[in-house]
Parts: sequence; structure tokens; C-alpha cells
Amino acid sequence: MSDRRSEQSSGDEPSSPSAIPDEVWEQFIRDSERDIRTSAPKEPSARARQVAGQLKGRQEPEGWRTGPAWREMDGRADRRRKLWAVLGLPVAVAVALVAVRPSLIPGDPFGSASGVDTATSQLPAETAAPTAAPSAVAADTPTLAHPFAGSPALRWADGAAGIVLPKATALGSIPKDRVELALGQTKKLLVGANLDPEVVAGARPDAALAVLDPRQPRVLDELDTALRHPSKAHDPLSLFSRFDPEDVMPAGKVVKTRGRITFAKGRFGGVAVHADFTFVYPVVPVDGSGEVARTIVRRIVDTELPDPVRYRVTPGRLTLVRYLEDAGNSACDVDDGFLHPQFPSQAPTGSAAPSGPSVDPYDRSRKIGEGPEGCGTVSRT
Repeated sequence: MSDRRSEQSSGDEPSSPSAIPDEVWEQFIRDSERDIRTSAPKEPSARARQVAGQLKGRQEPEGWRTGPAWREMDGRADRRRKLWAVLGLPVAVAVALVAVRPSLIPGDPFGSASGVDTATSQLPAETAAPTAAPSAVAADTPTLAHPFAGSPALRWADGAAGIVLPKATALGSIPKDRVELALGQTKKLLVGANLDPEVVAGARPDAALAVLDPRQPRVLDELDTALRHPSKAHDPLSLFSRFDPEDVMPAGKVVKTRGRITFAKGRFGGVAVHADFTFVYPVVPVDGSGEVARTIVRRIVDTELPDPVRYRVTPGRLTLVRYLEDAGNSACDVDDGFLHPQFPSQAPTGSAAPSGPSVDPYDRSRKIGEGPEGCGTVSRT
């Protein structure tokens, strides 16, 4: 991920992430050799917000080409801001782990490259809603070489490979190819909003915006406002995953992904698609400390590809019906349009201290967009 923010068209190839500076590796080794470093509990955070968009058709004489009276996206007053704090391991534990497991040092200088990230089999694709949180995994400290150590996401698929589309079938009079188009466009939206390296680094999500119908009133205008002038009322994080490249950079090239997509006949004569996915982003600060933190973002997105004969829509473009977001380990009450992970060595900052119940951000069986407002805690990152 580059340290620059730039706009690029949907057809541009995202640039490769910049290399980790030498200072990062040197500082990491120096920190590992110190045994007097003060440990501090993690104080990550999360936000949950809900934006609902629903459509309403209007009746016209039979045979007329009509357009739906689209309702504007609402529910913004029901935005929930949560600070998720995680129980941290003392840095002394990390030092001890490096002492007994040299492969945890970035680059594996002792040639013992048998780290946890390569020794674990991948989970099969998710085909049904989970009924419980993932099982506990052995405590392990994430490093630049193994950014998913100690995380259930270690066994998840990498990036877009985790967005597995179901087999398309006809829905009554709706042909199979329309279903395939709706599924494919929804995957493009998810990838462009959450996995494009340039977008995650703060660039404009042109590829994601390109699949949305410009004839759906106010939706693209509101998203554009959120991207250009982020605020509490207009937050791009409700649909897009973005980090400030002046603060953090990716710990490697992989974002872990897990979830599922289903489809059914929609309310507007088209194909309705329901997507529920969790993305795990490992990052390091740009200050060269080499410390790794993970932010976990879960998204539920409902789209529809309406019938272009019955409704005044742009053929092939998606209508955005509803989207929900829940993020673990991102600073509470910061409305600059970026996710702000906290790192293990950071002391709590800000006025929002953790006060709510502990939540597992990897638990895909729980509902999101519900529960009390305010700041809470997470059990792991």
C-alpha cells in the first residue's frame, strides 16, 4: 500500500504495497532483545453503524415503463459508536516467544521457516450461517512475518478468494445469466470496497462505485460527500474499508476474508443478493516500530439487480438496498473517514473509555447493528 492518496479510474491496476523500511526490521529486533519493556493492555476499539436503503415502486398503467420511487437511505440516526478494547499480552511474552521460536523474527534469519502461518490448513468455504464463534486458538503474537498468528483468521482464505459465489440458477422467469450478473456485480462491489490495496490506503473506490446505479436518488451523492468530506453524519467507513497511509501501512499483502453470499427473487422483479463477510486487516505504524495490530471489519450488504423493463434503472447496475458495518479495533469517536487501529504498546487515549460488554469480533453468528450505543471491549483481535 503506498503512502499517497490518489484517485484512479476503475480500470487502473492498483500499485503494489511499498516495502517495509529497514528501520522497521531493525527496531523490531532491538525491541525483541529488550527484556525491560513495559507491557500495556490493548485498547482497540470498534464502531457499528447501520444505514438502510429501501425501495418503493409506484403503480402506472399497464404497459408503461415506470420507475421506482426510490426511498433515500435512512437509519443514519441509529449509528452506534463502539470502542472495542482487547485484552493484551505483555510484551515480555513476545520476547520469550522470539527467544524460543526464532522463526517469529521477520525474515527468519536462523533459517527455521516453519511459522504458524504456513502450517495450518485452510477452512472450507462458509456455506451456512455460523451458530457460534470460532474456537479459541493458541495465543501467539503477530509479527511482520506472521501477521495472523494467534487469530482465527489464520485459516481463512486470502482476499477475493474468500468471496465464493454460489452456483447461479434461474429464479422463475428470471434467467440464470441475470442471476450470474447480480452475483458478479456484488462481488465487484465487495472487492472494490474492501480489498483493493489503493482503496484500503485511502484512495477513492472508483471500481466499487462503478457497479452502483447512478439513477438511484441521492445514494452516490451521499457516498461522494462522505468520501470528500467525512463526518459523523457522512461516514465512508459505513461501506468502505480505509486506513490513513500517514499513520499505518499493511503488514504484508494479505487481507483475510470469510463469509457467504445468497440470492433470491427481489421485491422489484429482479435478483436480490445478500452478502455477509468479515475482513481482517493486519497493519503496522509508519513510525518504524514494527508492531503489528489487526482490525476486523464485518459487513452485511444487500443489493438488487431490478427488472429494467418494469423500473427506470441503469441496466446492469446494482441498487444498494441496505448496508451494515461493525469494526473491531478502530478508535471510537474519530470521524475522519479512516479506521484507526490501536497497537499493543499504546495506552488508552480519548474520552471514550471501554465500558460495554466484551464481544468477539470473529463471531459471525451474532447480529450486528444492534445493542447499546457507546464503547465496549473485544476479547481478541
